[in-house]
Amino acid sequence: MKINHKETDKKSQPQSVGGQALIEGVMMKGYDEIAMAVRKSDGEIIVKKEPVSKIEKSPLYKIPIIRGVIAFFNSMIVGVRAITYSAEVFEEIDTEEEKGKFEKWLEEKFGDKADDIITYFSVALAIAMALVIFMFIPTFLINFLKTKFENQVVLSGFEGILKIFMFIGYIIIISRLKEIRRVFEYHGAEHKVIFCYESGKPLTVENAREFTTLHPRCGTSFLVFVMVISIVLFSFIGWESPVQRVLTKLVLLPLVAGISYEIIKIAGKSKSRLVCMLSYPGLMLQKLTTKEPDDKQLEVAIVALKNVIVEEDCDLDI
Repeated sequence: MKINHKETDKKSQPQSVGGQALIEGVMMKGYDEIAMAVRKSDGEIIVKKEPVSKIEKSPLYKIPIIRGVIAFFNSMIVGVRAITYSAEVFEEIDTEEEKGKFEKWLEEKFGDKADDIITYFSVALAIAMALVIFMFIPTFLINFLKTKFENQVVLSGFEGILKIFMFIGYIIIISRLKEIRRVFEYHGAEHKVIFCYESGKPLTVENAREFTTLHPRCGTSFLVFVMVISIVLFSFIGWESPVQRVLTKLVLLPLVAGISYEIIKIAGKSKSRLVCMLSYPGLMLQKLTTKEPDDKQLEVAIVALKNVIVEEDCDLDI
């Protein structure tokens, strides 16, 4: 693969881009396209491109809060699909041979839509597991403290603290796995390359290497905002019934996601002291979810990014 990318005008405004770490790869998302770059076990970099979801071009995506809810669920769907693809490329899986009876049955019944159904099911399962671990369990555990603490704000504070410790503990545990550490390194590569692009410097490994792995628009920071905002908002929900409390929190969760999305957008643009203070916890947590990448990982991230910011003066030979 060869990509010749002429240096763009440094005075021009960089396009808005985002990304996600994959299994031995990086996904980058531009305004019109998504590019997934994955390094195969033999060292070759494979790139797959697809258009962004049509819903991101709809009028709803311009409405504050609502666009955050849409972005949250859409990113989950795109993310699961990208990770699945990267695993298949890296492990060089023959998808036809590896399909189980259930997947083959879905293909017979739903045809080309079978992959989408599997993706939606995977997203639903991931969300359900996250809700059980980080919402249901903390609520039911803290509910036992009602006899000692009658103040619902205090109980909500304990619940939020428990949730945060559980989340940090979860990240620390999975980061000890070799495969996950590699993903975190690609996460760091994604951030460094995006920083390099946004600085106006040419996209090279040497230039990207000098930037930090901590980015204010990261999904990790988004999750921190979700937890903090939920602590404040959920403190107004009573503790009469843990089941009722959990159901009310589920109803309010899209609102929390929408507010968090708007804060992340502001954090990515503003340099004010208040915004920096609000962003600080998320940046510190990124020290767990990002690791220093090597040059080959930076190369993969650069390939992915160049495939979503292609302009008229770019020459691609893939």
